[in-house]
Amino acid sequence: MDTRTAEIAELRSDYQAELALGLDRFFHPRRTTCPWCESAALTRRMRTRDWVQGKPGVFTLDRCRDCGHVFQNPRLNTDGLNFYYRDFYDGLGRETTETVLQGRGSPRRYQASVDSLTPHIAPRTWLDVGTSYGFFCAAAKKVLPETEFDGLDMGEAVEEAAKAGRISRAYRGLLTELAGDLAGRYDTVSMFHYLEHTLDPRAELQAARTALRPGGHLLIEVPDPQSLSARLLGKWWVPWFQPQHLQLMPVANLREELNRGGFSVVAEERGTAHVPVDLIGAGWFVLNRILPSDDAPWREEPPPRVARATRSAGLLAALPVLLGLHAVELLAAPVARRSRLANAYRLVARRNN
Repeated sequence: MDTRTAEIAELRSDYQAELALGLDRFFHPRRTTCPWCESAALTRRMRTRDWVQGKPGVFTLDRCRDCGHVFQNPRLNTDGLNFYYRDFYDGLGRETTETVLQGRGSPRRYQASVDSLTPHIAPRTWLDVGTSYGFFCAAAKKVLPETEFDGLDMGEAVEEAAKAGRISRAYRGLLTELAGDLAGRYDTVSMFHYLEHTLDPRAELQAARTALRPGGHLLIEVPDPQSLSARLLGKWWVPWFQPQHLQLMPVANLREELNRGGFSVVAEERGTAHVPVDLIGAGWFVLNRILPSDDAPWREEPPPRVARATRSAGLLAALPVLLGLHAVELLAAPVARRSRLANAYRLVARRNN
């Protein structure tokens, strides 16, 4: 028995004991109003599943017809979030997630993020919220060698980032709880694909404002729920990313909230915030849907040998297709960046004095 198989076997009893209590306990009651604007004009956007880990459960995304906000409804509670995040960024999923995060952040994307900020400020102290393993900070340090980069995140990855020297200082916890201790310490705070994971984006923005000095800048990148790619790919669109993404905000909503919350938006960009993962991600999700899944402790029993063999053969046969999809996506990226196909947007906002 190899190490991973033994680890799965050890965790299986704990997972099965939790699942035996049912999944309903992981959710808050369903909302009847939009959490962004309180409108009751809600419509179902989709019902989908966990296409990444394959944990059990069905997740619903609703859309507000008045403001366009998209949100998980019913939303996971704290126990549910702990259950679905477990063994993703750490534990069983740590190695895979670390590899994916490292590969997703191309030098071009990191450079574009830095370039969006430097016309407005020469950052000396920078806090990256949701930094995970700190790959952005390590890359940005090469461009801004005089800048001190710190990182904040919930999981143990942020501590690993500090040990690896990618960040100077690691804060483990919630920004909304730590902001008071960080008040006025930073002239730049960044949130790369972080806000969509949070329970209360407005509170996160105000916590970032607390951590910033007057005149400091907040840099935000998030998926765009109004992207044409989202409409074309439906439930297979990667940035829906259930069950982790709780809220997706149209750019107008976030811009207005920043202006209302003591910031001035100084830059808005879609094209260079685009992440070319939609096609290969959709292909991978479909494969996970039609092929027997790998063994995992949330499965009641390990898949039979024939199922494992079928999956291995299917993935091998599909590899050229996945590589082809990725090649097409990279070739089409310049077009996507200049159109509504772009799957994300970026805002830079200055904290008012």
